[in-house]
Amino acid sequence: MNEALQLLSSLNLLTVLLVAIIAISVVQGAARGTTGSAKHLFLLLQEGAVTILSLVLAWKLAVALSPAFGDWLTSRNIVIPNEKISWLRQMYYTIVTALRDFSLMRSGVLLLVGYAVLKTVLHAVIDTILYRAGKYADPSPRPEGRITWTSSVFGGAIGAITGAGRALMAVAVLFMYTALFPHATFTGYIQQSSLYQKGAKEVIEPFTGDLITKQLPVFTKAVEHEFQNILQRKYEVIDARIPDDIALAAKEVTAKSKSDEEKAKALYQWIGTRVQYDWDKVNLYEQKRVWKEQSPEDTFATRKGVCIDYSRLYAVMARSVGLDVKVVTGLGYDGKGGYGPHAWNEVYVADRAEWLPLDSTWVSSGGNWFNPPNFDATHIRDA
Repeated sequence: MNEALQLLSSLNLLTVLLVAIIAISVVQGAARGTTGSAKHLFLLLQEGAVTILSLVLAWKLAVALSPAFGDWLTSRNIVIPNEKISWLRQMYYTIVTALRDFSLMRSGVLLLVGYAVLKTVLHAVIDTILYRAGKYADPSPRPEGRITWTSSVFGGAIGAITGAGRALMAVAVLFMYTALFPHATFTGYIQQSSLYQKGAKEVIEPFTGDLITKQLPVFTKAVEHEFQNILQRKYEVIDARIPDDIALAAKEVTAKSKSDEEKAKALYQWIGTRVQYDWDKVNLYEQKRVWKEQSPEDTFATRKGVCIDYSRLYAVMARSVGLDVKVVTGLGYDGKGGYGPHAWNEVYVADRAEWLPLDSTWVSSGGNWFNPPNFDATHIRDA
């Protein structure tokens, strides 16, 4: 019994899963016989061919249409209104301006839409051709006993081919995962599977070259960066309206500032020392799961808020004096060895031509949180 348990614990479950995929396909093929398995294999090959062709055509169309679509959206002169708008209009402006400004998102949407349309059309065309050719005519019921051991063997062989294809597709997905997350715990477990290693090294790697292992992680970083910009676009849309009293206050705070960096730092100091952290709001959410949503105007009027409120107010005040600013969300160090949900800002300083991070919420806790060294050690942005 102990030996059996040790054997089970030593088995790589991924290897077991890949073997099971092939075995189930063999059993299905043997049960259906040659005719049924051949038809099943044909349909599987048809689906694979249509999927690949649809993806290739959709990718080509996305590459070709994305610049023109972006130029068309730009020509529409879409401007986020400087007024309070409904959530439906907020969603509209967020999506439309994101499609206009973020090329990866625009290409991705065109790829998905094109793939869905092309796959539907291709299936319809193939089905029509096969139907007219009589390939989809319903066969007469097979008499009992017609499936012989010979047909089962051939059916099982076709099932083995089908299963191998399914297993290889699973290996390809896992190969992409290991390329994207090379240091993840599950990556190490995947690479311990002998069947995965065989499929990855003898089929996937020779076929893809360095596309997945080198280029995909670079593409992923670009996607993460664009996704962060899309997240902060949401707050740009929500907080597009700049109230007069906030604009006036920002102008007064930065009146003596001679550069973008001085303006950004003056606003950081002002908000950090004027706004108090709202522990009642935190307790209300943690104890009763009630989130008290507030606008930058509310934060300015009450002088109370939590990190996202500090950050949104900073963004509105900074924009009112001509600064380009982002609201960044992620995790912040809690001082006890852990991290919790947090929000802060990044402001573009033209005279230095770079984005500077700052955290006005932490001003009251002491220390310098305006572009300090190792800011990333205490702040982990969402990705």
